[in-house]
Amino acid sequence: MSDDEKYFDPSESNLVENDEVSISDPRALALPDDVLPEILYILPVSSRPFFPAQVQPVMVDAEPWEETLEYIADQPQAVVGLIYAERQAEGAPKVETFSEIGCVAKTHRAEKTNDKITFLAQGLKRIEVVEWLSTEAPYRARVRYISDSKVRDDQSKAYSIAILDAIKELIRLNPLFSEDLRQYLGRFSFNEPGLLADFAASITSAEPQELYDVLATLPILPRLNTSLTLLRKELEIARLQNEISAEVNDKISKHQREFFLKEQLKVIQKELGISKDDRTSDVEMFEERLADKTVPDAAKKKIDEELHKLSILESGSPEYGVTRNYLDWATSIPWGVHSEDNLDINKAREVLEEHHAGLGDVKDRIIEFLALGAHRQEMGGSIMLLVGPPGVGKTSIGKSIAESLNREFYRFSLGGMRDESEIKGHRRTYIGALPGKFVQALKDVQVENPVIMLDEIDKIGSSFHGDPASALLEALDPEQNVEFLDHYLDMRVDLSKTLFVCTANQLDTIPAPLLDRMDVIRLSGYIGEEKLAIAKQHLWPKLLKRNKLLKKQLNITDAALKYIIESYAREAGVRGLDKLLQKILRKSVVQLMTGEKDSISVGVKDVETFLGMPYFRNEKTLRGVGVVTGLAWTSMGGATLPVEANKVHDLSRGLKLTGKLGDVMKESAEIAYSYVLSHTKSYQKNAEFFDKCMVHLHVPEGATPKDGPSAGITMATALMSLAKGEPIQRPLAMTGELTLTGQVLPVGGIREKLIAAKRSKITEVILPEANRRDFEELPDSVKENMTVHFAERFADVEKIVFAKSDRGIH
Repeated sequence: MSDDEKYFDPSESNLVENDEVSISDPRALALPDDVLPEILYILPVSSRPFFPAQVQPVMVDAEPWEETLEYIADQPQAVVGLIYAERQAEGAPKVETFSEIGCVAKTHRAEKTNDKITFLAQGLKRIEVVEWLSTEAPYRARVRYISDSKVRDDQSKAYSIAILDAIKELIRLNPLFSEDLRQYLGRFSFNEPGLLADFAASITSAEPQELYDVLATLPILPRLNTSLTLLRKELEIARLQNEISAEVNDKISKHQREFFLKEQLKVIQKELGISKDDRTSDVEMFEERLADKTVPDAAKKKIDEELHKLSILESGSPEYGVTRNYLDWATSIPWGVHSEDNLDINKAREVLEEHHAGLGDVKDRIIEFLALGAHRQEMGGSIMLLVGPPGVGKTSIGKSIAESLNREFYRFSLGGMRDESEIKGHRRTYIGALPGKFVQALKDVQVENPVIMLDEIDKIGSSFHGDPASALLEALDPEQNVEFLDHYLDMRVDLSKTLFVCTANQLDTIPAPLLDRMDVIRLSGYIGEEKLAIAKQHLWPKLLKRNKLLKKQLNITDAALKYIIESYAREAGVRGLDKLLQKILRKSVVQLMTGEKDSISVGVKDVETFLGMPYFRNEKTLRGVGVVTGLAWTSMGGATLPVEANKVHDLSRGLKLTGKLGDVMKESAEIAYSYVLSHTKSYQKNAEFFDKCMVHLHVPEGATPKDGPSAGITMATALMSLAKGEPIQRPLAMTGELTLTGQVLPVGGIREKLIAAKRSKITEVILPEANRRDFEELPDSVKENMTVHFAERFADVEKIVFAKSDRGIH
């Protein structure tokens, strides 16, 4: 054995500087357990530091500690150093990672299991490594022993009592600590408060670094304080854990109690013959739903088959759930249930007039439908299509129709719909299958004759899932929807009593077969007077009511409303006007809430303060040689469209077109050019004008795409004005298509175009003779103060435009 491996001999230690030692000196005699070696084998512990007060099993790898532990067990003291070191990802820890302070422990009953060795470690004292003698496993080091001083002051005693009380409370909350306490109390003494602090820290679940702080704290009082803090934290955790456990146990006990009571109730009811299982309850519920309904024979047969299947299926099988869901839908349809229609035509008109200003043609169509139903005492189904620009009230009128008819109302949007299953339903074989929107609507309203609104029918899509527009053909065909087939129900449903109201911004994207099934009603937009009435009667009162304001608190004059309509909201609808009124209301409420004003009256002068500078100015109509004002229709309503013609040079003959014109408009320009060129001798003295000149035809706002067959006579008139050298001396607008033989063809959007002319303060208009009927059907408010000429040939246009006196066909 080397000198380093010799155990420490107390006879060789220099206990005192004087060789003479009194027998009464406690250092004169030493117990075997107190004689500890100066050199120790060091074991790293990675889970948590080991304390002198602990008695706990320790597990280490058999390699390389097996021989070392056998050697230690053969020694009289059988001790080993235990020092905390963080666990390494691979291999044994380096000596640099070991903590400074550790614990010397006596080893008992080492046992090997597989490749692990477990022994019972009994903590004895703190140690500090003085010198590492072996830096690779098995580690050896020269150590210095640190003993606690004996303390008998009142402060340490008070700490000890507080710690003992906390341990008792912890044992009450968690009885697992009682065995540790029993072992410690056998060695406890109030003269060793440091040992008590170590024991208190060792039984907590604190973090390793917090435990090491206790181990490394050598003064007794700070150590007691740190241990007490950890102990109290452990108490809080134990209390919270008990509360959570109690709450969970209470819930579990409550559910178990309810479960047992329900099971007992089922048994009692079964014994008394009054019990019903889930299947019986479901079957009776579905049969009860059908009791007051008139179900067609084919549907009744199908439902009876499914009820029979449900009665023999096990309630836990997947097929049971599928069948039950099917019956839930099939029995929820209002078979034969109808609401009573309102047959009072006068009352219906009052409702429509109350909810909407203007829209006379729409109201007349509804009244016609009502009158016909009242005459035959039965309201049949119908399909109406409301077409118009955004914000004119297409969607909101659906509710008014339902209220005037005293019918239930259901609305859904078709915008962006790409799956035909949304209309016809999914096949029942699919997981999560549902009926189509029409069956869902009937279930929701619980009558067979509701008003169903199909919003944005022009924005319906198509994909690999199918074509929803084609799926609508059956539902919107009065000859077919008597027996509308839903794929989920696989039964015929009667939609013939339903009133369908569809909305669209334009007709171009609606498939022709679908459009053919609908009665088209155009909502062209509102003129200024109608917008003013809507703002006064509907928009402003609704905003005040929604925001809980009184008219005396916030008022707006008619002149201010008119100024807003003319300078800020010239669109066809009133949605933009509503947003502007909301902006005024918001800014006014800020002034009311900050106390700047008690009441506000918005006049014309105040509008720019609230809304900023006007969006539109009163622009003068372009005039001059070769300049003519045309009328155009857009998806947002009508608009004036000036056309300019100018001579570029007289070096060569030709026609140049600009203004982002579409193919149809380019063809109209070429037709107009050809017609005027072929009739140049009839209309001007210089017959060679177009033979020598390059003519440029332009439609301003070149960034805006323009197309449509209604600018022919406008372009021809501009070219003729250029050739004659005569400007149009008065505000005049025109619309109509021209042929090569000089015929003026009819165009669409007459109402929108006349409204646009009135908005631009143009009171004289030329229309095709074929559009006389469209003009006569317009409301008086649109025709008022308008001078309209009807032209059958372009010769008529020429006479009207270049007449020396104001003459024309009226």
